[in-house]
Amino acid sequence: MGKFIYEGAVKVDFDDRTLAHLQLVIGNKLRRGESFHFTWRDDKSIGEGRTSIWLHPHASLIYKYYGSRPLTINRAWGEALMFTANSPTGLHIVPEPPETAEGGSAV
Repeated sequence: MGKFIYEGAVKVDFDDRTLAHLQLVIGNKLRRGESFHFTWRDDKSIGEGRTSIWLHPHASLIYKYYGSRPLTINRAWGEALMFTANSPTGLHIVPEPPETAEGGSAV
């Protein structure tokens, strides 16, 4: 289970595989100077609501992985997440689709 930390105040757990895909998408958007919303469902322990943050190129972000093995990126999932990040509602986690014949790359 990895941890995404935003501005030192918002801390949320994601599994390492999801976190690696989020890092890829968020990094690509911010590298281009694009700001956007990122929304996720909260854990049952804090009420099962949802949280939405505004990500911008000057935001302080930390991706903390608990596993030490490199992860393989599913290009189809990265593209699906990027599609949501480019939508008016912003980035949100969608189910991981099967990998395409192109495969993935290790991160």
